[in-house]
Amino acid sequence: MLFVLTFLILYTAMHALVYWGIQPLLAGHALLPGLVKVCMGVMILAPILIRLLDRNGYPAMARGLAWLGYSWMGLIFLAFSLLSVVAAWHLLALGLRAVRPGMPLLSVHGPVCAAVVLLLALGGALYGFFEATDLRLERVVLVSDKLAPGRPPLRIVQVSDLHLGLLHRDETLAPVVSRIRELQPDVLVATGDVVDAQLDHLDGLHSLWHEIQPPLGKFAVTGNHEYYAGLKPSLAYLEASGFTVLRGQSAAVGADLILVGVDDPAGGAGQAEAPLLAGLPRERFIVLLKHRPHIDAAAAGRFDLQLSGHTHRGQIFPFNLVTRLVYPLQNGLYPLAGGGWLYTSRGTGSWGPPMRLGAPPEITLIEIRPAAGE
Repeated sequence: MLFVLTFLILYTAMHALVYWGIQPLLAGHALLPGLVKVCMGVMILAPILIRLLDRNGYPAMARGLAWLGYSWMGLIFLAFSLLSVVAAWHLLALGLRAVRPGMPLLSVHGPVCAAVVLLLALGGALYGFFEATDLRLERVVLVSDKLAPGRPPLRIVQVSDLHLGLLHRDETLAPVVSRIRELQPDVLVATGDVVDAQLDHLDGLHSLWHEIQPPLGKFAVTGNHEYYAGLKPSLAYLEASGFTVLRGQSAAVGADLILVGVDDPAGGAGQAEAPLLAGLPRERFIVLLKHRPHIDAAAAGRFDLQLSGHTHRGQIFPFNLVTRLVYPLQNGLYPLAGGGWLYTSRGTGSWGPPMRLGAPPEITLIEIRPAAGE
């Protein structure tokens, strides 16, 4: 309840600033200001209405409203971001005029500015829809003396943050599966948030996952959305899709690789990584699967590679500036103090607004090559 109330307050504040920004365009119209306020009110309540429609047996209406409401959320965020700059300059201009009463108001707030902001926000949103479908392949090559000399590279494919559910179904998953099949990985790992909050819409998606049968298997860990959707049905979906879910467990995979997986802390305290890693044979290449790109100092030097997701690199610019404050290692490959590497995926799907801006979705191919001959 506290989360819902906080969301409504913040989302309403965003709309209030956007309304202030576009108000010069509405001035002089008898009905338009009221109509805009009503539409904004409906969109503020849309995430709650979507859940109510879905729970009460109206999935088609819920999905239609989800596409509209979450697309609007992306648009309003872009407009809010641009108008935040305008509002900051407006406050500065008012402050300057208060200090020097005779000087003109240097604010840019007005109909021209409002029109430019709306056009930029709309253009950004339209491109964001395209970028959300522009699935990229990111290749990472690591060299390790823990692989037997002369053996072929070990190919690990990582997916993360698909958020399958009411909004994203087979049209999202099918191209991902097709691309993974082309890559022919030795092992597939999913680093959390495979599902979203509505699990009633995943019927038939198991068969798509079964088209991928890597020789060393498929492994997953929980993300925060597996808990939001309900841990038991989320685990059932992952297991029915052929994934082995590692929950504070390790698995020897082939002759050279050990995978270790920990639960997301959304389910409680999570698992301490250092004890899980302490007893593992260091002559094998150890990969830690962990949804959030947080580095546990106690586990430093006890694994070779951590694979994470969660941040989406902000998903829509400039939100990446906010996510960076919490997760500074939010995109790509980073060397770690004490040895080893972290790779943080931008995510393979999207959450909330079905758009991305400055953070295209990715599938990651990690090739681990033996040191001999390099």
